[in-house]
Amino acid sequence: MGILQELYLSLIWFGGWFIVFYMAFVIIFYSAMLLISFVHLRTQYQLDESEPYGDLLNVSYTKPISILVPAYNESAGIYGSIRSLLSIEYPEFEVIVINDGSKDDTLEKMISRFDMVKINRVVQTKLDTKDIKGVYQSTIYNHLFLIDKINGGKADSLNAGINMSAYPYFCSLDGDSVLERDAFLKVMKPIIDSNGEVIASGGSIRIANGCTIESGEIVKIGLSTKPLVVMQVIEYLRAFLMGRIGMSRHNLLLIVSGAFGVFSKNWVIDAGGYNHKTVGEDMELVVRLHRLIKERKENKKIVYVADPVCWTEAPEDFKFLRRQRTRWHRGLFESLWAHKKLMFNPKYGSIGFISMPYFLFIEFLGPVIELIGLIIMVISIFIGGIYFEFAILLFLMSILYGSVFSMMAVLLEEWSLRKFPKVMDIVRLVFFSLTETLWYRPLTVLWRCEGIWHILIRKRGWGEMIRKGVSNET
Repeated sequence: MGILQELYLSLIWFGGWFIVFYMAFVIIFYSAMLLISFVHLRTQYQLDESEPYGDLLNVSYTKPISILVPAYNESAGIYGSIRSLLSIEYPEFEVIVINDGSKDDTLEKMISRFDMVKINRVVQTKLDTKDIKGVYQSTIYNHLFLIDKINGGKADSLNAGINMSAYPYFCSLDGDSVLERDAFLKVMKPIIDSNGEVIASGGSIRIANGCTIESGEIVKIGLSTKPLVVMQVIEYLRAFLMGRIGMSRHNLLLIVSGAFGVFSKNWVIDAGGYNHKTVGEDMELVVRLHRLIKERKENKKIVYVADPVCWTEAPEDFKFLRRQRTRWHRGLFESLWAHKKLMFNPKYGSIGFISMPYFLFIEFLGPVIELIGLIIMVISIFIGGIYFEFAILLFLMSILYGSVFSMMAVLLEEWSLRKFPKVMDIVRLVFFSLTETLWYRPLTVLWRCEGIWHILIRKRGWGEMIRKGVSNET
């Protein structure tokens, strides 16, 4: 019994120190990302105070874009989202809504609200998709189209939209999203200025719950009264302002959000389009584009732009948020597994030695290590003595790892972008960020570990997500 007890305590001790060193490494990494983001945002937005985005409306070199909106059972928010798109400030664009065999009245609502008629239009099959049942065009807005197709999933819908698109760049946009009016001018500027060097550009995603949106236009930015939604607001700020800015600065970005991203159509077609075999089709495409860039030995970039904002609906209850996070984690693994040959492969440079290991060891395996750390911390409290002090060390590091970095992201957002007009909204965000380690982060850790379990038992599918709609339709 004495030997077993000694072995047990040794496992707790060495396991705990492994967690400490792991968390210390991650804290140093995130601190570097925070510093890069701070310098970039302060420099960028001091320049942007006089940035002539409006001039892009009148110049001949502005690139036209096709906006693709895959829609499956998006009746609640589709009208407001499309109204938002039709009112954007951009010289030349088309909007293509892809109805992916919706079971609700998404198709009927689009046809009736935008006075659409069926047209005969040849769609070139550059990417294989499910059969198209019909193509419609609005008689009110001649640059608004609707594809009605057999259900094949989001990736299949986007590929159908790419086949029909007329312009050299396309944007993938979720059907429940609302854009700020100048969002496309800002997200396209790096592409326009780079003379073809930038082949993809992604903007920020923010939570629309709590905002006032009428007829597809943001009337007032606000914060939801629900703690679960507030924590998602903080989580998005941290992910976009800290993680993606730092990665983008060194062309290490592996995620351009499927909710708001612009891509070169030719590069995406050459890469084979979106992959319908993964639930993380947006990340998998970006990894494949990086892979193609390296294999062709071309100097191309994929960038993130912090300011252009797309507002989207977030889950308001635990059941649907849990489904979303387990699905995201499965998608992350599928993307990493599909391109495992990049890992530590000199042929792929910094993507193989920094980006892929980061997403494997910190993003994918991180929740498992955090869960082990939580278990060790609880056990150490009950053992007492020096182990209790060890538990305090783990807790303080988790506070820094979670709550403090989240609070810094909130303050960075307010200092640079100033999206929330009310002081009390900022106070609430700071307060809730400090509680993250106590309840929200353990929940997301469990859900992401559940995603790993789903991988092991080969569970597939998206899971049902119910939308309330972010826009008041008028």
